[in-house]
Order: sequence, then C-alpha cells, then structure tokens
Amino acid sequence: QVQLVESGGGSVQAGGSLRLSCVVSGHIGRIVSWGWYRQAPGKGRERVALIYTSGDSTTYADSVKDRFTISQDNAKNTVYLQMNSLKPEDTAMYYCTTFWFGIGQSWGQGTQVTVSS
Repeated sequence: QVQLVESGGGSVQAGGSLRLSCVVSGHIGRIVSWGWYRQAPGKGRERVALIYTSGDSTTYADSVKDRFTISQDNAKNTVYLQMNSLKPEDTAMYYCTTFWFGIGQSWGQGTQVTVSS
C-alpha cells in the first residue's frame, strides 16, 4: 500500500522559512514526478511546485517563484519543498503527491503551514 508522509509544517512569522519533506513508501510503479499542492480555507487546491524524477526539471506557481524550491532525493524516496520569504498568503495545508507512470496519483495527508504577519 502506498503511503506518503509529509512533515516540516508549522507556524512562522512573515519573512521566515520552512522546509517540508515527504517520504513515499509502498511503491506501486515508477514515479514520473513529485508535486506539492496547497489548499487554503475556502479555496481550491493549488499546485505549488512540480519536479520530474528524470532530469530534475521543475515548475512553480507564479505566486511562489523565486521563493520556493522543490528538490528530490530518489535514493531516500523523498521530496522537499524549501520555502523562504514566507507571506501570510502562503498559509495553507500543504499536500505532497506522486504521479505514477500509467497508474495515477497518490496523495499524502497534508501538513499545515501558518504564516503570521
């Protein structure tokens, strides 16, 4: 059974930093890419960042470009999201996801990030 476990969330003041981690276990196939999404209260889920396991190419939402960095350690089955210069509008539940080749997508339970002004 696939399991994604996020960690690293918490409360921080504006301008601060947090590093989220996500570990996957119970592989069901080949991971094509990893992603981080977020959902603020009363809003839809937004894709924050994506990284492909082959070639390390990345994409970011415009709202986090130059502040957030996604990275991966395939040997540890882990993806990270380094978040710098955090803003109150970054407050949300952050979810890790994996895209499996030919199978679909798996999600973690989420980790809360709260940024105070």
